[in-house]
Amino acid sequence: MVIKNRAIQHYIDLLVVLTHKEMKVRYKSSYLGYAWSILQPLSFALVFFIAFKIVMRIQMDNYTLFLLAGLFPWQNLSSSLLSSPLVFVGNSNIIKKVNFPRNLLVTAAIFSDMIHFLLALPVLVFFMFISGQVPDLLAWLYGVPLLILVQFLIQYGIGIAIASLNLFFRDLEKLTTIAITMLFYCTPIIYPLSMVPEKYQPLIALNPVAPIMVSWRGLLLNGTLDLRMIGISLFYGVLFLILGTSLYRRLSWKFAEVL
Repeated sequence: MVIKNRAIQHYIDLLVVLTHKEMKVRYKSSYLGYAWSILQPLSFALVFFIAFKIVMRIQMDNYTLFLLAGLFPWQNLSSSLLSSPLVFVGNSNIIKKVNFPRNLLVTAAIFSDMIHFLLALPVLVFFMFISGQVPDLLAWLYGVPLLILVQFLIQYGIGIAIASLNLFFRDLEKLTTIAITMLFYCTPIIYPLSMVPEKYQPLIALNPVAPIMVSWRGLLLNGTLDLRMIGISLFYGVLFLILGTSLYRRLSWKFAEVL
């Protein structure tokens, strides 16, 4: 039991070190550092606000809050998926020289993005108070950890699959960028789910990230949790976890050869 506890503590310590490394490398030689994780979704929100609210005159109250409540969780998800092709490639020296569970590199990259997401939530609270809306912090207290856990399963499952495959098919990095861009516009982030024609709304469930994004907006803006959407997201999370982990285990023994 003592040996097992030591092993667990060793993995936790290693994960902390790797997560710190990810955060340090990301903003190396950057003057704004962490602020970039907030400025990017804010800049997107400004562009979409001008395009949809001012130019196209979409009829929606508090459209700025609506955008931020979708863009902040999306930034967390998309950032980890976009960086996943380079997780193993970018850490080739460590993989070749040190014997450790390689999947911790994927976990550390996801944790880094999640930390930035959590640090961005006070910005959303600030905008909510400016707009005269009070966040349901009690609902956030139990809802945020739940949605983070479900989203982690999705991020990890997809991320470790992409990171593993990219070692053998380097074009996957470009394909991932294209796929994430397409996924963004197919997900109710800059538009509400109600704008999707009713006959097409069941198709939203086929988008693996749409239910979790809808769940985030409901929690952050209204303090509500849609158990149906969360259940669909959990299904996708478990499915991706099984598929991604299986693929990683089949390919991991070849990593040192192809790096």
